[in-house]
Amino acid sequence: MSHDHSGHSHDHEGHDHGAHDHAHAPASFGKAFAIGITLNLGFVVIEALYGLMSNSVSLLADAGHNLGDVLGLGVAWLASVLARRAPTERFTYGMRGSSILAALFNAVFLLVTVGGLSWEAIRRLGSPEPVAGKTMMAVAAMGILVNAVTAWLFASGRKDDINLRGAFLHMASDALVSVGVVAAGLVILLTNWLWIDPVVSLVINAIIVWGTWGLLRDSVGMSMAAVPPQIDPAAVRSLLSARAGGVDVHDLHIWPMSTTENALTCHLVMPEGHPGDAFLSELCSDLAERFKINHTTVQIEVDPHIACALAPDEVV
Repeated sequence: MSHDHSGHSHDHEGHDHGAHDHAHAPASFGKAFAIGITLNLGFVVIEALYGLMSNSVSLLADAGHNLGDVLGLGVAWLASVLARRAPTERFTYGMRGSSILAALFNAVFLLVTVGGLSWEAIRRLGSPEPVAGKTMMAVAAMGILVNAVTAWLFASGRKDDINLRGAFLHMASDALVSVGVVAAGLVILLTNWLWIDPVVSLVINAIIVWGTWGLLRDSVGMSMAAVPPQIDPAAVRSLLSARAGGVDVHDLHIWPMSTTENALTCHLVMPEGHPGDAFLSELCSDLAERFKINHTTVQIEVDPHIACALAPDEVV
Protein backbone atom coordinates (compact mmCIF):
# COMPACT_ATOMS: atom_id res chain seq x y z
CA MET A 1 0.00 0.00 0.00
CA SER A 2 1.56 3.24 -1.07
CA HIS A 3 1.05 6.37 1.05
CA ASP A 4 1.05 8.39 -2.17
CA HIS A 5 -2.64 7.66 -2.59
CA SER A 6 -3.61 8.65 0.95
CA GLY A 7 -5.95 11.64 0.93
CA HIS A 8 -5.51 11.88 -2.82
CA SER A 9 -8.25 13.98 -4.33
CA HIS A 10 -9.43 13.28 -7.83
CA ASP A 11 -11.92 15.64 -9.40
CA HIS A 12 -13.83 14.26 -12.27
CA GLU A 13 -16.72 16.16 -13.78
CA GLY A 14 -19.21 14.22 -15.87
CA HIS A 15 -19.56 16.94 -18.50
CA ASP A 16 -20.00 14.45 -21.32
CA HIS A 17 -22.73 12.49 -19.58
CA GLY A 18 -25.88 14.60 -19.63
CA ALA A 19 -24.61 18.14 -18.98
CA HIS A 20 -24.46 18.56 -22.74
CA ASP A 21 -28.13 17.58 -23.02
CA HIS A 22 -29.19 20.03 -20.32
CA ALA A 23 -27.37 22.87 -22.02
CA HIS A 24 -28.97 22.25 -25.39
CA ALA A 25 -32.39 20.68 -24.76
CA PRO A 26 -34.20 23.98 -23.99
CA ALA A 27 -32.52 25.76 -26.95
CA SER A 28 -34.90 24.20 -29.47
CA PHE A 29 -37.80 25.50 -27.35
CA GLY A 30 -36.71 29.14 -27.67
CA LYS A 31 -39.48 29.72 -30.21
CA ALA A 32 -42.01 27.94 -27.97
CA PHE A 33 -41.05 30.21 -25.05
CA ALA A 34 -41.30 33.33 -27.25
CA ILE A 35 -44.74 32.35 -28.61
CA GLY A 36 -46.01 31.26 -25.17
CA ILE A 37 -44.89 34.47 -23.46
CA THR A 38 -46.32 36.70 -26.24
CA LEU A 39 -49.68 34.88 -26.21
CA ASN A 40 -49.98 34.98 -22.42
CA LEU A 41 -48.83 38.59 -22.05
CA GLY A 42 -51.39 39.71 -24.64
CA PHE A 43 -54.06 37.70 -22.85
CA VAL A 44 -53.13 39.16 -19.42
CA VAL A 45 -53.69 42.71 -20.77
CA ILE A 46 -57.06 41.76 -22.34
CA GLU A 47 -58.20 39.83 -19.26
CA ALA A 48 -57.21 42.60 -16.81
CA LEU A 49 -59.01 45.25 -18.91
CA TYR A 50 -62.19 43.20 -19.23
CA GLY A 51 -61.96 42.19 -15.56
CA LEU A 52 -62.05 45.87 -14.59
CA MET A 53 -64.76 46.68 -17.18
CA SER A 54 -67.00 43.76 -16.19
CA ASN A 55 -66.29 44.25 -12.45
CA SER A 56 -65.18 40.59 -12.11
CA VAL A 57 -62.64 39.66 -9.41
CA SER A 58 -62.45 36.10 -10.73
CA LEU A 59 -61.25 37.49 -14.10
CA LEU A 60 -58.74 39.73 -12.27
CA ALA A 61 -57.60 36.72 -10.20
CA ASP A 62 -57.11 34.71 -13.39
CA ALA A 63 -55.22 37.66 -14.97
CA GLY A 64 -52.92 37.70 -11.92
CA HIS A 65 -52.44 33.96 -12.32
CA ASN A 66 -51.64 34.32 -16.02
CA LEU A 67 -49.14 37.10 -15.24
CA GLY A 68 -47.46 34.57 -12.96
CA ASP A 69 -47.39 32.18 -15.93
CA VAL A 70 -45.60 34.80 -18.03
CA LEU A 71 -43.04 35.16 -15.24
CA GLY A 72 -42.77 31.38 -14.95
CA LEU A 73 -42.19 30.99 -18.70
CA GLY A 74 -39.68 33.86 -18.61
CA VAL A 75 -37.81 32.23 -15.73
CA ALA A 76 -37.66 28.87 -17.55
CA TRP A 77 -36.41 30.61 -20.70
CA LEU A 78 -33.86 32.71 -18.81
CA ALA A 79 -32.62 29.61 -16.99
CA SER A 80 -32.09 27.77 -20.29
CA VAL A 81 -30.13 30.74 -21.69
CA LEU A 82 -28.03 31.40 -18.57
CA ALA A 83 -27.26 27.68 -18.15
CA ARG A 84 -25.18 27.96 -21.32
CA ARG A 85 -23.10 30.88 -20.00
CA ALA A 86 -19.45 29.90 -19.57
CA PRO A 87 -18.08 29.81 -16.00
CA THR A 88 -15.78 32.64 -14.89
CA GLU A 89 -13.10 32.75 -12.21
CA ARG A 90 -15.59 34.23 -9.76
CA PHE A 91 -18.75 32.40 -10.88
CA THR A 92 -17.19 28.96 -11.23
CA TYR A 93 -20.55 27.29 -11.98
CA GLY A 94 -21.46 29.98 -14.51
CA MET A 95 -24.92 31.51 -14.01
CA ARG A 96 -26.78 28.24 -13.41
CA GLY A 97 -27.95 29.20 -9.90
CA SER A 98 -29.89 32.22 -11.21
CA SER A 99 -32.73 29.86 -12.17
CA ILE A 100 -33.13 28.94 -8.48
CA LEU A 101 -33.25 32.62 -7.43
CA ALA A 102 -35.73 33.35 -10.20
CA ALA A 103 -37.99 30.46 -9.09
CA LEU A 104 -37.90 31.80 -5.51
CA PHE A 105 -38.82 35.31 -6.73
CA ASN A 106 -41.59 33.83 -8.87
CA ALA A 107 -43.11 31.97 -5.90
CA VAL A 108 -43.02 34.99 -3.57
CA PHE A 109 -44.45 37.30 -6.28
CA LEU A 110 -47.37 34.94 -6.94
CA LEU A 111 -48.21 34.57 -3.25
CA VAL A 112 -48.20 38.36 -2.69
CA THR A 113 -50.50 38.81 -5.74
CA VAL A 114 -52.85 36.12 -4.45
CA GLY A 115 -52.99 37.80 -1.03
CA GLY A 116 -54.19 41.10 -2.54
CA LEU A 117 -56.78 39.45 -4.79
CA SER A 118 -58.11 37.26 -1.96
CA TRP A 119 -58.60 40.32 0.27
CA GLU A 120 -60.71 41.95 -2.46
CA ALA A 121 -62.72 38.73 -3.03
CA ILE A 122 -63.48 38.37 0.71
CA ARG A 123 -64.58 42.05 0.84
CA ARG A 124 -66.98 41.37 -2.06
CA LEU A 125 -68.47 38.31 -0.36
CA GLY A 126 -69.85 40.73 2.24
CA SER A 127 -71.26 43.04 -0.42
CA PRO A 128 -71.58 41.34 -3.82
CA GLU A 129 -71.41 43.64 -6.83
CA PRO A 130 -72.96 43.05 -10.27
CA VAL A 131 -70.69 41.49 -12.91
CA ALA A 132 -71.00 40.97 -16.67
CA GLY A 133 -71.42 37.19 -16.95
CA LYS A 134 -71.17 37.10 -20.76
CA THR A 135 -67.89 39.05 -20.72
CA MET A 136 -66.48 36.72 -18.04
CA MET A 137 -67.35 33.71 -20.18
CA ALA A 138 -65.96 35.13 -23.43
CA VAL A 139 -62.63 36.22 -21.93
CA ALA A 140 -62.15 33.00 -19.92
CA ALA A 141 -62.95 30.95 -23.06
CA MET A 142 -60.11 32.83 -24.77
CA GLY A 143 -57.97 31.82 -21.77
CA ILE A 144 -58.76 28.13 -22.34
CA LEU A 145 -57.49 28.48 -25.92
CA VAL A 146 -54.33 30.47 -25.03
CA ASN A 147 -53.34 28.09 -22.21
CA ALA A 148 -54.10 24.94 -24.21
CA VAL A 149 -52.01 26.16 -27.18
CA THR A 150 -49.11 27.13 -24.86
CA ALA A 151 -49.26 23.75 -23.09
CA TRP A 152 -49.16 22.00 -26.48
CA LEU A 153 -45.98 23.95 -27.41
CA PHE A 154 -44.13 22.30 -24.48
CA ALA A 155 -45.80 18.86 -24.66
CA SER A 156 -42.99 17.19 -26.62
CA GLY A 157 -40.25 18.35 -24.22
CA ARG A 158 -41.93 17.47 -20.92
CA LYS A 159 -40.41 13.98 -20.67
CA ASP A 160 -36.77 15.11 -20.90
CA ASP A 161 -36.63 18.45 -19.07
CA ILE A 162 -38.18 19.23 -15.67
CA ASN A 163 -38.31 22.93 -16.62
CA LEU A 164 -40.40 22.18 -19.72
CA ARG A 165 -42.55 19.72 -17.76
CA GLY A 166 -43.27 22.47 -15.22
CA ALA A 167 -44.27 24.87 -18.02
CA PHE A 168 -46.52 22.22 -19.61
CA LEU A 169 -48.30 21.26 -16.35
CA HIS A 170 -48.77 24.91 -15.35
CA MET A 171 -50.41 25.78 -18.67
CA ALA A 172 -52.56 22.65 -18.74
CA SER A 173 -53.86 23.35 -15.22
CA ASP A 174 -54.55 26.99 -16.17
CA ALA A 175 -56.77 25.83 -19.01
CA LEU A 176 -58.82 24.00 -16.33
CA VAL A 177 -58.94 27.16 -14.16
CA SER A 178 -60.33 29.11 -17.14
CA VAL A 179 -63.01 26.41 -17.53
CA GLY A 180 -64.00 27.21 -13.92
CA VAL A 181 -64.38 30.93 -14.74
CA VAL A 182 -66.59 30.08 -17.77
CA ALA A 183 -68.76 27.94 -15.47
CA ALA A 184 -69.02 30.84 -12.96
CA GLY A 185 -70.11 33.24 -15.71
CA LEU A 186 -72.76 30.76 -16.87
CA VAL A 187 -74.13 30.29 -13.33
CA ILE A 188 -74.32 34.09 -12.85
CA LEU A 189 -76.20 34.48 -16.17
CA LEU A 190 -78.71 31.75 -15.27
CA THR A 191 -79.22 32.47 -11.55
CA ASN A 192 -77.87 35.99 -10.91
CA TRP A 193 -76.03 34.59 -7.84
CA LEU A 194 -73.43 37.36 -7.58
CA TRP A 195 -71.55 35.62 -4.74
CA ILE A 196 -70.36 33.01 -7.28
CA ASP A 197 -67.78 35.51 -8.68
CA PRO A 198 -65.79 36.11 -5.45
CA VAL A 199 -66.13 32.39 -4.53
CA VAL A 200 -64.61 31.33 -7.87
CA SER A 201 -61.89 33.97 -7.32
CA LEU A 202 -61.03 32.40 -3.95
CA VAL A 203 -61.03 28.89 -5.46
CA ILE A 204 -58.63 30.06 -8.21
CA ASN A 205 -56.42 31.69 -5.57
CA ALA A 206 -56.42 28.45 -3.56
CA ILE A 207 -55.29 26.55 -6.69
CA ILE A 208 -52.48 29.09 -7.21
CA VAL A 209 -51.36 28.78 -3.56
CA TRP A 210 -51.51 24.96 -3.83
CA GLY A 211 -49.28 25.02 -6.92
CA THR A 212 -47.01 27.83 -5.75
CA TRP A 213 -46.39 26.32 -2.31
CA GLY A 214 -44.48 23.44 -3.90
CA LEU A 215 -42.47 25.91 -6.00
CA LEU A 216 -41.67 27.99 -2.88
CA ARG A 217 -40.68 24.90 -0.86
CA ASP A 218 -38.50 23.50 -3.66
CA SER A 219 -36.81 26.83 -4.50
CA VAL A 220 -36.03 27.51 -0.81
CA GLY A 221 -34.66 23.96 -0.50
CA MET A 222 -32.56 24.43 -3.64
CA SER A 223 -31.17 27.77 -2.44
CA MET A 224 -30.12 26.01 0.78
CA ALA A 225 -28.35 23.24 -1.19
CA ALA A 226 -30.82 20.51 -0.14
CA VAL A 227 -30.73 17.18 -1.99
CA PRO A 228 -33.18 17.54 -4.93
CA PRO A 229 -36.47 15.75 -4.12
CA GLN A 230 -36.23 13.44 -7.17
CA ILE A 231 -32.89 12.01 -5.98
CA ASP A 232 -32.81 9.33 -3.26
CA PRO A 233 -29.56 9.83 -1.25
CA ALA A 234 -29.69 6.22 0.05
CA ALA A 235 -29.83 4.89 -3.54
CA VAL A 236 -26.88 7.09 -4.54
CA ARG A 237 -24.92 5.92 -1.49
CA SER A 238 -25.58 2.25 -2.29
CA LEU A 239 -24.52 2.76 -5.93
CA LEU A 240 -21.26 4.41 -4.83
CA SER A 241 -20.59 1.68 -2.28
CA ALA A 242 -21.34 -1.12 -4.76
CA ARG A 243 -19.16 0.38 -7.52
CA ALA A 244 -16.27 0.79 -5.09
CA GLY A 245 -16.49 -2.81 -3.84
CA GLY A 246 -18.66 -2.20 -0.78
CA VAL A 247 -16.27 0.27 0.81
CA ASP A 248 -17.14 3.13 3.14
CA VAL A 249 -18.74 6.23 1.60
CA HIS A 250 -18.64 9.41 3.65
CA ASP A 251 -19.00 13.18 3.28
CA LEU A 252 -21.61 12.58 0.58
CA HIS A 253 -23.13 15.88 -0.57
CA ILE A 254 -25.68 16.22 -3.39
CA TRP A 255 -27.03 19.63 -4.30
CA PRO A 256 -28.68 21.46 -7.21
CA MET A 257 -26.47 23.79 -9.27
CA SER A 258 -29.59 25.02 -11.07
CA THR A 259 -33.19 23.91 -11.53
CA THR A 260 -31.98 21.33 -14.09
CA GLU A 261 -28.42 20.31 -13.06
CA ASN A 262 -27.10 18.57 -9.96
CA ALA A 263 -23.65 18.15 -8.42
CA LEU A 264 -22.14 15.58 -6.05
CA THR A 265 -19.02 15.35 -3.91
CA CYS A 266 -18.00 12.40 -1.74
CA HIS A 267 -15.09 10.52 -0.18
CA LEU A 268 -14.59 6.84 -0.99
CA VAL A 269 -12.39 4.83 1.37
CA MET A 270 -10.45 2.32 -0.76
CA PRO A 271 -7.63 0.64 1.24
CA GLU A 272 -6.33 -1.09 -1.91
CA GLY A 273 -5.32 2.30 -3.34
CA HIS A 274 -6.57 4.54 -6.12
CA PRO A 275 -8.57 2.50 -8.70
CA GLY A 276 -7.61 4.70 -11.65
CA ASP A 277 -9.26 7.22 -13.95
CA ALA A 278 -11.35 4.66 -15.86
CA PHE A 279 -13.16 3.73 -12.60
CA LEU A 280 -13.96 7.43 -11.92
CA SER A 281 -15.13 8.03 -15.48
CA GLU A 282 -17.49 5.03 -15.33
CA LEU A 283 -18.78 6.11 -11.91
CA CYS A 284 -19.59 9.61 -13.23
CA SER A 285 -21.37 8.06 -16.20
CA ASP A 286 -23.49 5.84 -13.93
CA LEU A 287 -24.48 8.78 -11.69
CA ALA A 288 -25.42 10.88 -14.74
CA GLU A 289 -27.54 8.13 -16.28
CA ARG A 290 -29.31 6.91 -13.13
CA PHE A 291 -29.71 10.11 -11.11
CA LYS A 292 -29.12 12.99 -13.57
CA ILE A 293 -26.09 14.05 -11.49
CA ASN A 294 -23.83 15.63 -14.09
CA HIS A 295 -21.02 17.18 -12.03
CA THR A 296 -19.31 14.65 -9.76
CA THR A 297 -16.19 15.10 -7.63
CA VAL A 298 -14.85 11.98 -5.89
CA GLN A 299 -12.05 11.96 -3.33
CA ILE A 300 -10.32 8.58 -2.90
CA GLU A 301 -8.95 7.88 0.59
CA VAL A 302 -6.79 4.96 1.69
CA ASP A 303 -6.96 5.62 5.43
CA PRO A 304 -10.51 4.99 6.76
CA HIS A 305 -9.94 7.22 9.79
CA ILE A 306 -9.62 10.58 8.01
CA ALA A 307 -12.36 12.79 9.43
CA CYS A 308 -14.14 15.77 7.87
CA ALA A 309 -15.58 18.76 9.70
CA LEU A 310 -18.85 18.39 7.73
CA ALA A 311 -19.38 14.72 8.62
CA PRO A 312 -22.97 14.26 9.90
CA ASP A 313 -21.94 12.78 13.26
CA GLU A 314 -19.95 15.91 14.06
CA VAL A 315 -22.79 18.38 13.47
CA VAL A 316 -23.92 19.90 16.78
